Amino acid sequence: MSERTSVLRSKYRQDAESVTLDDDATLHAMGYPRKLTRRFRAFDNFAISFTIINIISGIFSAFGFGMGAGGPRILVFGWIGVSVMVLFVGAAMGEIASAYPTSGALYFSAGKLAKRHRGAWSWYTGWLNFVGQVGGTAATGYAAATFIQAFIVMQWPGYDVTAQRTVLITAVILVLQALANTYTVQLVAALNRISVWWLLVGMVVIVVALTVKPAHHQSASFVTHFANNTGFTNGIYAAMLGLLVTSWTFTGFDGSFHMSEETVKATVNTPKGIMRAISYSAGAGLILMLALVYAIQDYAAEASAAAPPVQILIDALGMGTAKLLLLIVIGAMLFCGLANMTSNTRQIFAFSRDGAMPGSRWWHSVSLRTRTPVNAVWLAAACSMALIIPAWWSHTAFTAIVSVNVVGLYLAYGVPIFLRLRLDDFQPGPWNLGRWGKPVGVIAVTWIVFSSVLFMLPQVSPITGTTFNYAPIALGVVLFIATVWWFATARRRFQGPVSYGSPDEVAAMDLI
Repeated sequence: MSERTSVLRSKYRQDAESVTLDDDATLHAMGYPRKLTRRFRAFDNFAISFTIINIISGIFSAFGFGMGAGGPRILVFGWIGVSVMVLFVGAAMGEIASAYPTSGALYFSAGKLAKRHRGAWSWYTGWLNFVGQVGGTAATGYAAATFIQAFIVMQWPGYDVTAQRTVLITAVILVLQALANTYTVQLVAALNRISVWWLLVGMVVIVVALTVKPAHHQSASFVTHFANNTGFTNGIYAAMLGLLVTSWTFTGFDGSFHMSEETVKATVNTPKGIMRAISYSAGAGLILMLALVYAIQDYAAEASAAAPPVQILIDALGMGTAKLLLLIVIGAMLFCGLANMTSNTRQIFAFSRDGAMPGSRWWHSVSLRTRTPVNAVWLAAACSMALIIPAWWSHTAFTAIVSVNVVGLYLAYGVPIFLRLRLDDFQPGPWNLGRWGKPVGVIAVTWIVFSSVLFMLPQVSPITGTTFNYAPIALGVVLFIATVWWFATARRRFQGPVSYGSPDEVAAMDLI
């Protein structure tokens, strides 16, 4: 028996080594040496995107906005419609990820898919991806800080919630998440595995509680209830703004793409990770959304509360149960922010590796002890904190940061998909859409353009200094800096993703 076990273990090691060699050969063919530890299995790769999408975090943090921008009709049917569109985006991205499994992900593939001006396409895609990911890390941390304070108020009613305290708590959260990301890849992978079960079990607990315990539920027809508290008289416009709830939730699934250099059998497991994360989140999220909608007790009072979903929990379940469920929500948000920062740092690492960021040599360095890009981690934390600062005085800071996240990321998603549509000789990887590749890509790009324009528009009326959607300004500043830098110096030295040599040459540079 022991002899048979020994043979099986030997075969497993040989298979694992074969897979690693195949992954490394793919990486070497793209001109990069191996510098990161390849410890992510299929489940780990799926877990990073599933955790970043994070239905509990996304739905609870933006549910209040949706109650005023379309109400249940948009919260439920908007979820279904946007989920379908996101599946098109994910499928188109997955096909590209299978062909180019690198940490550079979107900006790398944009540079490879462009017919002309490869450096420019790659440059702008990378900067859009960067600002979008920073927005995601910032928004998730800010949402967690908001819900932490809601829990504190429930426990100690005398606590005074202020915008300044929210910013300070967000800063603490970002520092803690940066510390966690500073340690080994194994730790991050383990936390992501835990987060998947936290999300799934947590969602079941919340849904069961909202289904069983409330003495009153809304009627079946309540799902068609429409509400417009945005200040705009045009109901259609308000309803379209409500789509931000679902769009905000379905961001960050490029995390699987960014972790591909740390994933075993990346050409297959990366696209599968993207699609599984989106599809599982779509189904589970719809169930959670319905549970929250039908548990509403007093729509007007709960919609006007400081944290509407928290008030729904209190009214429907009582203070004790609401506190317990709120801890589940806060935990989900913290896991989400941690995974977001992980993805963010890998993009910074890869972008800097090709010399596309100030101080590139500093940001793409890897710790010899932990095999993680430590400097990139702290840059991600610092940039996220900078985006949070306007929340010190702005009442609409959260939705503005969310818009930065959604628009920045989806535009970065859209560029390589658009370039793939223009390329007649695209060479797909093992996971591909076949003849459906182009139709799927067209639908994906159309949705990205529509949603990006929509979420840059004003979200509350009247428009004042405290309600202004500063997302266009934040994105504009980044793109302005990127443009000035491009024409000043970068266009002469940055030609897109860098090749460090032939496959044999870069294989000799492997650090692992």
